Amino acid sequence: MEVVMEALPALSDAWGLILQPVVLGYLVLGVVMGLCIGVFPGLGGIAGLSLLLPFMFGMDPILGLALMVGMVAVVPTSDTFASVLMGIPGSSASQATVLDGFPMAKRGQAARALSAAFASSLFGGLVGAAFLTVFILIARPIVLEFRTPELLMITIFGLSMVGILAGRVAIKGIVAAGLGMLIGTIGEGASSGDLRMSSYDFPYLTDGLKLVIVGLGIFAIPEIISLLRQDRAISREPQLGGGWLDGVKDWFANIWLSVRCSIIGVVVGVIPGLGGSVVDWIAYGHSVQTTKDKSNFGNGEVRGVIGPESSNNAKEGGGLVPTLLFGIPGSGSMAIFIGAIALLGSGQIEVGPAMLKNNLDITYSIVWLLALANVVGTIICIAASGGIAKLTTIRFALLAPFLFMIISFAAFQSGQNLMDLVALLCIGFLGIMMRRFDWSRPAFLIGFVLSNPAETYANQALQIAQSRFRKGLGDGFEYIFSPIVIILLIITIISVVLGLRQAKNILAEGDVKSGSKRAPFIFLLVVTGYIAYAFYDAASIPSFSRDRTFPMFVAGVCLVGSAMLVIRMMLKPETDTIFADRELNGEDADATHGLWPTLAWFAALLGLTALFGFILALGVFLFSFMKFRAGVSTAFAAAYTGAGIAFMCGMAWLLNRDFPPGLLQEYVDLPWPLT
Repeated sequence: MEVVMEALPALSDAWGLILQPVVLGYLVLGVVMGLCIGVFPGLGGIAGLSLLLPFMFGMDPILGLALMVGMVAVVPTSDTFASVLMGIPGSSASQATVLDGFPMAKRGQAARALSAAFASSLFGGLVGAAFLTVFILIARPIVLEFRTPELLMITIFGLSMVGILAGRVAIKGIVAAGLGMLIGTIGEGASSGDLRMSSYDFPYLTDGLKLVIVGLGIFAIPEIISLLRQDRAISREPQLGGGWLDGVKDWFANIWLSVRCSIIGVVVGVIPGLGGSVVDWIAYGHSVQTTKDKSNFGNGEVRGVIGPESSNNAKEGGGLVPTLLFGIPGSGSMAIFIGAIALLGSGQIEVGPAMLKNNLDITYSIVWLLALANVVGTIICIAASGGIAKLTTIRFALLAPFLFMIISFAAFQSGQNLMDLVALLCIGFLGIMMRRFDWSRPAFLIGFVLSNPAETYANQALQIAQSRFRKGLGDGFEYIFSPIVIILLIITIISVVLGLRQAKNILAEGDVKSGSKRAPFIFLLVVTGYIAYAFYDAASIPSFSRDRTFPMFVAGVCLVGSAMLVIRMMLKPETDTIFADRELNGEDADATHGLWPTLAWFAALLGLTALFGFILALGVFLFSFMKFRAGVSTAFAAAYTGAGIAFMCGMAWLLNRDFPPGLLQEYVDLPWPLT
């Protein structure tokens, strides 16, 4: 009670700080900027906050916080547009939304899916803010209870979602997740710095592959290619179906699911390092497990939209707990948030325990700003959802070049390197093959996202446990089997058992019919070959290094799974579900255009970039594609190309980025943006 009484004056002062017209104006400006950033796939909160950093120096603290919180709060709301309308994850926090939101858009229910998502996001954001209000004073002792074993169990629990999303052949899903984990270990190991599947002679891979490249490659490229080949609009229906009110009704009918998933979002958000990359998968898995009829998941089940969207906004409130209380960023955007706070005013605000002691009113101002930003952002999104949903009725050949231009820009944000585009297309081709042969791409992405924390926490836990066991068995078991670990272990086992039982009813890749034996078998052999080489590569690392243990273990498990799949393929007839092939049966089989001619357009952009640099290559690509592939007039193609180039240059200028150069730039001194 004493703690509450001490907090009441700060709560009152916080309202006084933010209920000023100028503060609310900055909040709305931040919300609008966040909505614009979130609409573009792959950019997300990190790019948005990076854009604001130059303006934070010396700014009035409450105004700067209003601007930043407005942006941070609504990016997880607006990134839903890309996930639902295009089948492209708007950010790492909206990956699971694609599974059911995009099929709803294809059925002409885009407005309904968007409004259900926005209502869920609003509710989740308010839950997160309410939680932060109460929890901010009592969180310290609770968060400090999460040591390495507890963090490892949370990560393993996230991996247990693979069981739900494994598909009709569970072993394929498990091997897909293992493949994702192995690709996640590429580069320098965290323990000793030993290289896995990379070389200093080819430095690009030594830092590993970035999540934005893998996420866009595994989901965005396959959907863009598929829709382009069919040469039609995203929606098969001429009408958009139910409007925004229907989606709000869907949310209200599933309000208790929204409550539970919001709590999941808050709890996961509190734990540093997990956040948006895993929370939507856990919420999606919970949505599946608590639904009686699971057959519609993956085909346009609205609960598959409500669950993840409730959690990913709530996690922003949870993520501010370690950020504000301990100065520990829970995500990349929170790391930039901490840096930006240090620039405000005269530098008197310092995140961590000192903030609660000296700036409790500022702390609660952030909480209230978070709640207000969610309300403002959701109102704008719901009001615009009906109009924006009409994008799904436009012929996709007119949208595809713009989308590919955007995701290419997002991909090379990490290194501004031509190899970013090469990696995007390579992962994209893998995604196309996985989609074709009904290998679970969500399982793959979960494995990739959690590979780094799983390896880090496993190595740390093993090292500390060995030290504890040397002191005595009691000390060792006490460290490993804390009450939190035991509870999480039980929940994980239940999740895996239930998930594997239900996986055959959850078609994350849709209903893919069986084809012939040859193509699926060749793809399996290629995957097995990569896994075998990854095992050999890890085994080549000196035995004293911990960097070999994790990839060897994962590769070993995957090899066993691959062997089981090979045996099953040899014994089963080609009508078995293991031989699923979308090219022979389904929408891709009836496509107007072939796979290779369609891929050739994007390969040509990559080749032209290597020769002439990105901007010149993009100009040639846009004009040629619109003129010859989309079949529009020369004037329209020229105007489209000019608008695209201007947009790219504007984005690069705002974010202070350059474009990947080609051979031409080595011999000719060109002005920006052609450099």
